[in-house]
Amino acid sequence: MKKIEAIIRPESLTGVKNALDELGYPGMTVTEVKGHGRQGGLEQIWRGRKYKVEFLAKLKLEIVVIDEDLPKILNAIVREARTESIGDGKIFVYDVLDAIRIRTGDYGDNAI
Repeated sequence: MKKIEAIIRPESLTGVKNALDELGYPGMTVTEVKGHGRQGGLEQIWRGRKYKVEFLAKLKLEIVVIDEDLPKILNAIVREARTESIGDGKIFVYDVLDAIRIRTGDYGDNAI
């Protein structure tokens, strides 16, 4: 099993969610986060004064998938979240040792 953490633009959520639903992965955790990458934030003007917004609003999606579904899930996230502009986000993939569905007691892939 793999855990995917995807940091995406908030406006990309609907497309990513719909794509994952179609692939049979409707469950995910979504957290509102703030951060910046290489762009270091952005400058804005308010009432004639420039100010820097260092941390931009993003969403972090967390989803656990079985190993054989990983490539198609990653492709779907990239396809739906890519705008080809700075700030599209990043995806991280981690190994998951085990999973347990609390309601049923199922372990491993059956818990997903």
